[in-house]
Amino acid sequence: MPASRPPAPARGLLAPLAALVLLAGLAVGSVLALQPPAPAPADAPATSFSAERAFAHVEDVAAETHVTGSEAHARVVDRLVAGLTGLGLDTRVQNAVGTWQSSPGGAEMARVRNVVAVLPGTESTGRLFLVAHTDSVETGPGASDDAAGVATLLETVRALREGEPLRNEVVVVLTDAEEACLCGAEAFAASHPLAPQGGVVLNLEARGTAGPPITFETSRGNAGLAERYAAAVPHPVATSFAVEVYRALPNDTDFSVLLARGFTGLNTAFIDGNAAYHTPQDTPSRLDRGTLQALGDNTLALTRELGEADLTDLARPGDADATYFPVLSGLARYPGWLVWPLAGAAVLGVALLAVVDRRRGSPLSRTLLGILAAVVPLVLAPLAVVGLWRLLVLVRPGYAGVLDPWRPGFLRLAAVAVVLAVVLAWHALLRRRVGPAGLRTGALALLAVLAVVLAALAPGGSYLAALPALAGVLAGLLPERLRLAGGLVAGAVAVVVLAPTVALFLPALGLAGGAAPAAVATLLGLALLPVVEELFTPPSVPGGRRSVAVPAVAGALAVALTAVGLAVDRFDQQHPVPSQLVYALEADTGEAWWASTEADPGEYTARYVDGRRELPHDYPYLAGRPVAAGPAEVAGLPASTVQVLDDRTAEGRRTVTVRVTPQRDVRLVVLDLRTDGGSVVGARVEARDVPDDAFGEDRLWLTFHAPPRQGVEATFTVEGGGPLTLRVVDGSDGLSGLPGFEPRPAGVDAAGTHSSDLVVVGATTDLG
Repeated sequence: MPASRPPAPARGLLAPLAALVLLAGLAVGSVLALQPPAPAPADAPATSFSAERAFAHVEDVAAETHVTGSEAHARVVDRLVAGLTGLGLDTRVQNAVGTWQSSPGGAEMARVRNVVAVLPGTESTGRLFLVAHTDSVETGPGASDDAAGVATLLETVRALREGEPLRNEVVVVLTDAEEACLCGAEAFAASHPLAPQGGVVLNLEARGTAGPPITFETSRGNAGLAERYAAAVPHPVATSFAVEVYRALPNDTDFSVLLARGFTGLNTAFIDGNAAYHTPQDTPSRLDRGTLQALGDNTLALTRELGEADLTDLARPGDADATYFPVLSGLARYPGWLVWPLAGAAVLGVALLAVVDRRRGSPLSRTLLGILAAVVPLVLAPLAVVGLWRLLVLVRPGYAGVLDPWRPGFLRLAAVAVVLAVVLAWHALLRRRVGPAGLRTGALALLAVLAVVLAALAPGGSYLAALPALAGVLAGLLPERLRLAGGLVAGAVAVVVLAPTVALFLPALGLAGGAAPAAVATLLGLALLPVVEELFTPPSVPGGRRSVAVPAVAGALAVALTAVGLAVDRFDQQHPVPSQLVYALEADTGEAWWASTEADPGEYTARYVDGRRELPHDYPYLAGRPVAAGPAEVAGLPASTVQVLDDRTAEGRRTVTVRVTPQRDVRLVVLDLRTDGGSVVGARVEARDVPDDAFGEDRLWLTFHAPPRQGVEATFTVEGGGPLTLRVVDGSDGLSGLPGFEPRPAGVDAAGTHSSDLVVVGATTDLG
């Protein structure tokens, strides 16, 4: 009988700890490389971009809330026209009616004033369109969204005028009514004489107040544009995975409208500091000037690059998308045709590694068990982060109304630590039963399978799993003496690929949506298993103190970071609890309500609402769903008047023309036409046809933003049915002066929604 093999000696901790410190340093470096630069001063070279010079435009545009159709917005437009004209551009205002977001039974429209300025090219091969929007939301001045974009374009044009003329024509398009309905972009694309031939668009947006500007959306067939982007911009933060995710989401910007009209291009936004998004706190003082500098540097560089390029092919969707992602201070990029070969190579590599493991003494059954086991942390870690957020909401109820805290840094680190604790605890529990090789290969198999799934469903994101899997396979094939070194190299690949994605996804989705970044962080943890394993005693050595201590350290770190995060992030006057409140009045019946879309009304909002219900009448932003509501005193607010201008019937169709005139200063009017058994087959509002896809129902709910003071003229055509009724709801901003309203206390302010502090008044007219 052969002598038993002596147990393996206990492992030292110095080498694996050193490896983990190096990997942690690489992760920190990868995240820091995403951060914006310092702002350039006002006396920076004239041909360069200066955030200080641009910031003066931010202060000018965001001096006050400037909603579409308001006098404040008119003042902004006038100053922009003067500024662009002063830079030598042929600048004009497009007055039009735009329409977007229509569907059976409903449509959105707006009266818009787009600012369009042309910088001629010397020998143009096409047009380059620089796009941002001039309007703010109703609740704040919109310093980041989108005064920063407007200011960036103004400073970019100024810098261009200081240099040699560009080859291609540059068109600055400052759209209106983006916040309301994207109607300014639609009006430009539908009726402006510069739009029919299309071109390349650089659209600037914001969904926060800080962080790196991320190029998160492109036209399809983006390989050519990605190549130009990578070659030109000094601060490249872009990922093809974000492009895939955004294509699957229902979110829209002006860029969405232009893409639908045949334009190509790139969409860029900064997204950190989400707590101030669309709120009164989106002020110039809160905008990070480093973010403004990065946005400007990239926009100016890309404008010069595309301004000298042959736009003939770039202005048309290409044949294929590229795969690209940030790596330290650069952008890694490869053609889309490599996606499937890399995913396939990952699968084949894992199969080869499983064979090698078997020869080394780890049976195939353990590898299969490892594959099944790898799914566990991929499920549990995101659930744990969801649980962390729910715990934070329980401790601090004000978090229920936000996606992300005001100062989220430590709490984001806590979420990452929670993921780390779950992965380490899972590894500690199973490493003796399944074996380190089985867990490692099982984790790599999961990555390889995900690479294939993503290649099929979201090709631009397949790299997230394929590259770490391939690196892990190559490290696993190395001999035993090189195990730690191989794990370090493979871990480095996983860190530079996955750590930036986690860092970008956390502000994009907020801690309230932390499950998705937690899943990516889990993949990173699984890819680091070969190095993590070195922290534990060999499976053959009795005792398991390290099996408890290693995950316990991660758990303790998560607890500590959570405690620090809660201490650092507190609500105060500069960082208020959001509160959403609407006043609704039905003038015909003399009924009034307070209403809120808050899922769990906060202390202030709860003073006005006493339960959840559907209101007896439909109002914009409140219709068709239960809302928190309570009775309100009836205010003396007049309803809009309805005047029938024409009413005729011919060939079985009735056509009615009305003028709806608001009796107070409003920002929107809803025309809710209902038929008794017939169907709406046509409509025209302010000389613009309503889109065809809105017709065919027995009701048409039409929202018109920025109605003219003299009223809105609308014509409806109805086929069949009996009497018609037209219910008109108008909406204005500001609750001050309403009976029963008390100003919010310090530390509470309007939430960042289009319905915050909205006052709506409805009344019905029988058209017979």
